Amino acid sequence: MERPLILITNDDGVEAKGINSLISFVEDMADVLVVAPNGPRSGQSSAITVDHPLRIRLEKEKQGLKIYSCSGTPVDCVKLALNKISNVEPDLVLSGINHGLNSSVSVIYSGTMGGAMEGAIHGIPSIGFSLNDYHADADFSNMREVVRTMVANVLSQGLPSGVCLNVNVPKGEIKGVEVCRQARGRWTEEFEKRVDPHNKEYYWLSGYFANDEEHAVDTDEYLLKLGYASVVPTSVDTTDYTMLQELKKWNL
Repeated sequence: MERPLILITNDDGVEAKGINSLISFVEDMADVLVVAPNGPRSGQSSAITVDHPLRIRLEKEKQGLKIYSCSGTPVDCVKLALNKISNVEPDLVLSGINHGLNSSVSVIYSGTMGGAMEGAIHGIPSIGFSLNDYHADADFSNMREVVRTMVANVLSQGLPSGVCLNVNVPKGEIKGVEVCRQARGRWTEEFEKRVDPHNKEYYWLSGYFANDEEHAVDTDEYLLKLGYASVVPTSVDTTDYTMLQELKKWNL
């Protein structure tokens, strides 16, 4: 039987430890095509490059593995892989492993999840993986079994078109894996005001995450704090169907 094909991207860059850990976790399960940014692209969400050419470079090739770097965003990487690099549609798209969590509202800003969402837009089962450790030399070894279990399940069970999985894992020991919903929250005090040597003001992105429902026990934020990995099904359809019905009652 032919081995499945997995497309891998990320937002920390092709040299990041997270993506190279992810490759090592799955390369015995499938053929692997990697198309990842040539440098960090955190916070790019689903951004695409429209104002300058995109360039790719083959970084590594061996039996069952090809690694390309790309000058664009994670979404650019997925689009190029599907449209120009691979002549076979992948069975699965993986994005990550991100250095840092993408739980709650961070899913909206995340380049990691932007890559996974792009796979879902194309109807390909997709998973974004993130670890609660922002260090460049983070230890991803605790994610090996989580990744392999999720990959095996999605390859065998599939996912609905337009749905991807957002998987976040705590640092250190993992107590288990729980399916849950995204916590409601927001980033606050997001900019720090500073003054440069020329006495001109500028702003530096900072802030902290505020959980709007700290006592809810069915959210990713709650479970991660308890030491569990969280799995949130995420849809590219952003329609609020409850409000849709309410709007139909308006006098428009």
